[in-house]
Amino acid sequence: MTAISDYISKHKDRFLEELIDLLKVPSISADSAYKEHTIKTADIIKSRLLEAGCDTVEVCPTDGYPIVYGEKIIEPDLPTVLVYGHYDVQPPDPLDLWDSPPFEPVIKKTDIHPEGAIFARGACDDKGQMYMHVKALEFMTKNNQLPCNVKFMIEGEEEVGSVNLAHYVKNNREKLANDVILISDTGMIANDIPSITTGLRGLSYVEVEVTGPNRDLHSGLYGGAVANPINVLTKMIASLHDENNHITIPGFYDKVEELSNEERAEMAKAPFSLEDYKDALDIDAVYGEKGYTTNERNSIRPTLDVNGIWGGYTGEGAKTVIASKAYAKISMRLVPNQDWEEITELFKTHFESIAPAGVKVEVTPHHGGQGYVTPIDTIAYKSASKAYETTFGKTPIPQRSGGSIPIVSLFEDQLKSKTILMGFGLDSDAIHSPNEHFGIWNYLKGIETIPYFYKYFTEMKS
Repeated sequence: MTAISDYISKHKDRFLEELIDLLKVPSISADSAYKEHTIKTADIIKSRLLEAGCDTVEVCPTDGYPIVYGEKIIEPDLPTVLVYGHYDVQPPDPLDLWDSPPFEPVIKKTDIHPEGAIFARGACDDKGQMYMHVKALEFMTKNNQLPCNVKFMIEGEEEVGSVNLAHYVKNNREKLANDVILISDTGMIANDIPSITTGLRGLSYVEVEVTGPNRDLHSGLYGGAVANPINVLTKMIASLHDENNHITIPGFYDKVEELSNEERAEMAKAPFSLEDYKDALDIDAVYGEKGYTTNERNSIRPTLDVNGIWGGYTGEGAKTVIASKAYAKISMRLVPNQDWEEITELFKTHFESIAPAGVKVEVTPHHGGQGYVTPIDTIAYKSASKAYETTFGKTPIPQRSGGSIPIVSLFEDQLKSKTILMGFGLDSDAIHSPNEHFGIWNYLKGIETIPYFYKYFTEMKS
């Protein structure tokens, strides 16, 4: 690919400035207070795609946040790559744990990123990684090196379940027709150990509410005489795992794929230091389902985790009260063959069944999605592997991820296309956490690598 490194070097400062400007906009899809900012971000993406070389770009309204669609069709008979990304970000809470304001991006050097990393909410997930594709397109169009057609579909609701994207895809199958879908919303093992994500876990996300008395009660006058919803909720949650950290919901594991010893042995070849893992998290021991390694627990096994729990008085000082209600948000990461809607119903039935007398329980499903596995013998995977080999000088390792991108299975179902997950983030980038960041080296390396995927994919398809 002629002069791509020179082009990146020449425009590096501008590439960084544009990303920083994008990161300043708090496009938090989960919080309606940021609605105007989120819509503004869609307009920014539209402008950037047009500047990068798309012939047409439109901001498509939905019942929620808009989807930005753009395309550059150079020859209908050539292969078409559909790029998916999202411009919405997670809420930045808890704010007091950030070293710098989440929407005031700063560049700081770290041990892992000695050349510097951009610290801001959305830096890695997914504005930084999505924007690599925009700049890769710019290089290819400005230098007349775009070898095939490209379409972009950038949404604003990934962090809240992509509800409206599903309707958009189903209603625009012809418009979105493609030969492969390309996504950068995952990571790799290390900067010197490239990897390609070949599997994603599914997701079921629910909220539970436990109600006891019809009002908050004085804990002295009523304590010990009525059910305390917070006490009850914590006991119910604790019962969802047994002594081996096995999930106790009846039927939960019925469709879980058990990998063979040979497959598990191949997974174990990926470089991994348990001591480094513990040091990075400042923990003295790992924790999880008995009989599985850390890397297996966070990729090929299903999980159930409490993401938030609240109720009663949490302000300064003391207030002796038995709360009327207690709440929790719970996510279940699922493996291929587990249907998220079925798992949600199994959870609901079980959770309601274990409620003791004296309380009422309500389970509210939020969103979910299916797991996904992509084969490594396709033209698309081989093209991605060769692209990494070209820019990293190493063959990438296929790796299953513990994360979820629910719409990937939707794409295959509705568009009949396989997805290639070319991520350039690292586990240490703190996505969804305070001090999220994305290495400058990683950002620029992604811009350098992506055009080679287009080149090799077009050559192999011809």
